Amino acid sequence: MTPQTAPAVRALEHPDRAAIRLESVLHALSDPMRLRVVRTLAAAEVELACCDVELPVSKSTTTHHFRVLREAGVIVQTYRGTSKMSGLRRDDLNALFPGLLDTVLTAAAGQSDRLTGDRLADGRLIDVR
Repeated sequence: MTPQTAPAVRALEHPDRAAIRLESVLHALSDPMRLRVVRTLAAAEVELACCDVELPVSKSTTTHHFRVLREAGVIVQTYRGTSKMSGLRRDDLNALFPGLLDTVLTAAAGQSDRLTGDRLADGRLIDVR
């Protein structure tokens, strides 16, 4: 292929690090579905395809949640072939808001444990319902 016939690369817009605002990040993290996406990406520690993050909502709603997270600067998304890969912007968030992401993730895990059961010292979940 020549440069004139090469397919255009689909690029997604992301805010520069300096443009990421705390209120946008907090808004993005305030939704339970978006928080689930962030928790899944944090647990994976690698980029995941959007289809690898299971949400109990329609595809269009899932797309909306990923867009809100991307536009807030919480995640980065890139196309790899036909897959849209997503990853946390952990370095950017930690540089701008030290400890915020880890605090939110710890609080979300604690809330999940509190609502669904307790964990043993080795991390195994026990059901107390």
